[in-house]
Amino acid sequence: MDARRPLSNQAADLGYMARAIQLAERGRFTTDPNPRVGCVLVRDGEVIGEGWHRWAGEPHAERFALITAGERARGATAYVTLEPCCHHGRTPPCTEGLIEAGVARVVCAMVDPNPLVSGQGLAQLREAGIETLVGVLEDEARALNPGFIKRMEQGRPYVRCKLAASLDGRTAMASGESQWISSEAARRDVQRLRAGSSAILTGIGTVLADDPSLNVRLAAGELPGMAADDQVRQPLRVVVDSFWRMPATARMLSLPGETLVAGVEPLPELSAALQSAGAEVLVCSRHLGRVDLVALMEALAERSVNEVLLESGPTLAGAAVGAGLVDEIVLYLAPHLMGESAQGLFDLPGITAMADRVALEIIAVRQIGPDLRVTARPCLA
Repeated sequence: MDARRPLSNQAADLGYMARAIQLAERGRFTTDPNPRVGCVLVRDGEVIGEGWHRWAGEPHAERFALITAGERARGATAYVTLEPCCHHGRTPPCTEGLIEAGVARVVCAMVDPNPLVSGQGLAQLREAGIETLVGVLEDEARALNPGFIKRMEQGRPYVRCKLAASLDGRTAMASGESQWISSEAARRDVQRLRAGSSAILTGIGTVLADDPSLNVRLAAGELPGMAADDQVRQPLRVVVDSFWRMPATARMLSLPGETLVAGVEPLPELSAALQSAGAEVLVCSRHLGRVDLVALMEALAERSVNEVLLESGPTLAGAAVGAGLVDEIVLYLAPHLMGESAQGLFDLPGITAMADRVALEIIAVRQIGPDLRVTARPCLA
């Protein structure tokens, strides 16, 4: 931010951008695969228009705010959580709309990481004589779209590993029994995590043991920012099944939404049966004889998958951590003990000494019903 700008203007910029971020949050469960974006239009200290991106294919946040403001947008300042787009997609460029409306100043929280836009939208605005400012509440704006940003910058989705365990770190009894470790309140919280994800990833072991649905079971009216009559988007279900053991009778294949089964060197009769049951089959390269998880993540990014929720047993969870693919761990700790014979959280066979530990940074702890939700991120080397 320009240090020469009067403090009062800086404070105003922060306040209006904070409002734009609040608006962007309303699209948390609906905008995928597009980023969540909010916009506030201000003229002479008065908010004259607000908008947020609601659904992919519908107008962007800036367009909604301009519609509300009408002719009063001329000479106004636009506060946008992401650099306005400058390319034709399913909707026209927002830069054109801001220029045509006569906006005098545009304040952006961050540059768009999409190479089709990155810096070009701001340049187009400046060429039209519009003053621009970038970097107001940038960290908060980046937190809105971790998956979109990572997909654009690194070609992979953001992976959030969800786990539920007893206080002694156990996820299932030795027999495989695991329902229910966490409380109903924690399980409802997981439903919100699912609703905000592009895809839910699990392993074939979990499918064979539990026959999970891996769907969002909340009504639209139970999700913030959604109306009761909105359609709840079902994330893509992804099953890592290296050797094609997925049964064509799996429960998830009969539910609304898409299921992708990833394996290596498919057996024609088995993959044909899965496709007949409604699954899509993805042949992946091998790593240590199994599905190459890095290649799988890159393939998901090519499908515009922004955020992956990993819900699996210790083998796949450990493999994902070991491959450096997990960006965030969400652990629900239930107030009971399950004993030493029960299953653990991660299978990490390469760790034999204290120096080999996977270092984590705890970023949030919150009580959900009787359980604790611990959110952590792997520390960067």
